[in-house]
Formats: sequence, structure tokens, C-alpha cells
Amino acid sequence: MKAVVFAAALALASSALAATPAQWRGRSIYQVLADRFARADGSTTATCNTGDRVYCGGTYQGIIKQLDYIQGMGFSAVWISPVTYNLPQTTVYGQAYHGYWQQDLHRLNPNFGTRQTSKPCPLRCTRVECIVIEYLMVDIVVNHFGWDGSSSSVNYSSLSPFNDQKYYHTFCNVDYSNQDSIEDCWLGDSNVELPDLKTEDTTVAKMYNNWINSLVSSYNIDGLRIDTAKHVDKAFWAGFEADAGVFMTGEVFSGDPTYVCPYQTYLDSVLNYPLYYAATSAFQSTSGNMPALANMISTMKSTCKDTTLLGSFTENHDVARFGQLNGDLSAAQNVLALTLLADGIPIVYAGQEQHYQSFGGSGDPYNREATWYSSYSTTAPLYTLTAKLNALRDWAVKADAGYATYRNSAIYSDTTTVAMRKGNAGKQVVTVLSNKGSAGASYAQTIGNTGFAANAQVVEVLTCATVTADGSGAVAVPMASGLPRVYYPKVALAGSKICGL
Repeated sequence: MKAVVFAAALALASSALAATPAQWRGRSIYQVLADRFARADGSTTATCNTGDRVYCGGTYQGIIKQLDYIQGMGFSAVWISPVTYNLPQTTVYGQAYHGYWQQDLHRLNPNFGTRQTSKPCPLRCTRVECIVIEYLMVDIVVNHFGWDGSSSSVNYSSLSPFNDQKYYHTFCNVDYSNQDSIEDCWLGDSNVELPDLKTEDTTVAKMYNNWINSLVSSYNIDGLRIDTAKHVDKAFWAGFEADAGVFMTGEVFSGDPTYVCPYQTYLDSVLNYPLYYAATSAFQSTSGNMPALANMISTMKSTCKDTTLLGSFTENHDVARFGQLNGDLSAAQNVLALTLLADGIPIVYAGQEQHYQSFGGSGDPYNREATWYSSYSTTAPLYTLTAKLNALRDWAVKADAGYATYRNSAIYSDTTTVAMRKGNAGKQVVTVLSNKGSAGASYAQTIGNTGFAANAQVVEVLTCATVTADGSGAVAVPMASGLPRVYYPKVALAGSKICGL
């Protein structure tokens, strides 16, 4: 573990060498919006009306004070929202609490803390100064800056370091059927425009590359999440990634594998939106399309360069809470099991572990609730489930050097059940998922192609029940109340402390 310094400033990880993509494979990430996760005063009652779209008072010091809560779920990395200085006005769409309307790359957003008291600290230090976590991921915006007003009103000289209109594309609205338009036209609207940078321009690229090198080295950042990556010139990424020198995962907002997967030619990783869409469709109701989920697991594996580096998620700040789509707790347990045990680097969005269902509406801004309203319960069912699943995943990575790079396979599917297997024989995880919901009847499902040895004893790690595989390695799985089941060879759990072994 290493110390990540937030002080009263930007809290960032101290490491001698940047973490590699291979090292990130073994991590699991907890995503926070700095403004909405925790307040420095520790309040769990401070008002935060998501519909108002204003700053609610979350800070880096607040994150530090809830470190035990994050690590209690077994997370070894934290993804924090953008740190740069943002548009300061209150716009038609509220304030820039989210961080995606930047105006100055070289200043920090003072709402979360300032750098003046930031200082290095040792591994064993007071929690008022440091956060101890293995890896830190910082969200960054490369595609655009933010402006309160129409395209014709932009005062480019107030933006830094890109303080001249020559650094930006001429205004146009995005035509999503045309890739050039996706990369060159402006996001936003006439109320809040997002001036689009000419990332294909060598001067712009050099300025951006210098900035990211400085940001990463100054704060010892281990990884970057790239906002609106599909809107950036693809040729830009090679130089940017080289100067950053750290793992990067990009937001390519599309459910089409043939569109998303090619971005791994330019970036280490992308967020697995195709699997997200298949998962929410499969578990949104008892009539969800489970075979399509199994098919998407296979399709991503055959289409993407490396699914084991993709960001796996079922909630984030841009999409509706799963609990809003389906409030059933068993369904929520299944999507968490999929997130944490499928291919890729799992990402859990703050509040998902508390079964948040959005306050007042679906999607942005209602999915950006204050986590403190949960009082950071460590006994909530999804919190304890996340801890169990992270513990198993960590053990699997430790026990089998090939686990993280093993490509997950869908080994069974029908209208209510999907089973998948990840890991080499003798140390594999077999996950069985159901969309029947908490009111679903009990049923037994035999799952073959597990890779378990004949007559091997395997442990269902969520209930700690032990079952014996048959002569072919198949397991008769007792499904009940729509809950997921997760199996691991009993002999391989020795020393793990999982289920007392």
C-alpha cells in the first residue's frame, strides 16, 4: 500500500513508478464525485438536492475521513472526478460541481481543497493528512472546455492555456452519424457550450502533453479516466499516453462492440459500455434478455483487443442508477456480481453499494446523490456483498498468476440464468446469475463446462455452502430468491480466510 496525499489539497498517490496496465488488471476501483461523496465536517445530514445541480460541500478531506469505508469493501483504487478549475458561474444547468466544464488546466478546483498545505507524508501518517490506497485514478477532460453562454459569446482569452480561438474548432452541432463531426463539433448547447479543442493540431497536442506529464508527475497519479474520448482525434492519443506514462481508460459511450473495441488500438482500455447495456437489459426485469448477455460476453471477447483491461461497470455518474431501473435487491446483487467477476477492471460507483435509486428522477443529475445520506452503512446488503466479492477476486488474482488475463467465458445461458467461468482449472471462479428477482421461485440448475475436477468439492462463497461436483465437473446449483451463486474449489481456498478456510 502507498500513501495518497490529499492534505487540504488534491490528494494523490505517491509511488516510485507508474502503475502499468498489467498491474491495473488486479485492481478494483471505487468511483467518487468529490463534491458528493463526503464532507470534511463528517456530516451525514447536510442538504444536497441533486436537482439543484450545485456544489454540496464534498471535499478531498471528506474522502480521507471515509477511507475505512472504501477499503472495507476491498477496493484498492479510487477514481476521483476532475480536479481542474471549472467555470465558476451558476448557469442555466447549475454549477460545475461535477468537474467537466474546465476553464484552466493549471489551477485546481478550490471547492474541493487547495494545494497550499499539500505535502508528502509517510505510509504511516495521520488520516487527517493522508489517504492510504494503492492506486489513484483521476478523471480528465481533453475534448473541451466549458463556457456559460452561446458559441458566439465565448471569451477565449479567459481560458487557459488555450486562450485563443485558433485552438478550437469552428462551432458546429454534432452529427452522430459522421465520425468527423463527432470529433470536431461541439458538445453542449447555447446555454452552456463546450468549445471543442483542435486535438489534431500539433501545438494543442504539445500543450496538452506537457500538461498531463506535469499533472501526473506532480501528484504521482497512477491512472487516468478520459472523459468523452470518442470526441477526440484518434491520432492524438499515442503522444498523450506516452507523456502521461500511466494507464488510461476512455469513455466511448456506445453499446456497439464494433465501434467501441477499435479504441483499444489507441488507448489501453475503454469502459465496457456494450456489456453495461446488455447487463441492464438482462436484469432490468424478470423478462430480461439473458441469452443476449451471454452472447455479449462472447462478442466482446472476440471483438476487443483485450477484455481483461476494459472497465467493467453497471453504474456511473452518466447513466441511471440500476436501482432506478429495477429496485429489486436480488437483481442488484446479480449486477454487482457481474461487475466484479466478469472480465476487466471492476468499477463500482459511490452509492451503488447502498442500493441508491436516484433522488427525484433518472439519470443526470439525479444519479449524483450525496453518499453521506447513507451514513456510510457497512452492514448494507450490497456493501457486504461487495466486500465478499472483492475478497474472492483478490484471492483469485493472488492464487492464480493467470487469473487476471484469463478471458471470461459464458458457459451456460437460458431465459433466466447465465453462468460464466474465469480462471485456470483448479483456481477458477464460476458465477451463476439469475434475473428471477427476490420473489422468484427456487430451482436447481446443473452447470457444466466448469473446469472443476471430477467429484471436486467447491464452495459457494456467498453462503459458504459446500457442494460436490459430479464425475464431469458439473455442479447442481440450488438457485433461490433470484440470488447469484459464486463457486471456487475448496482446496484452493485454503489460507484465504474466505468462509473460514
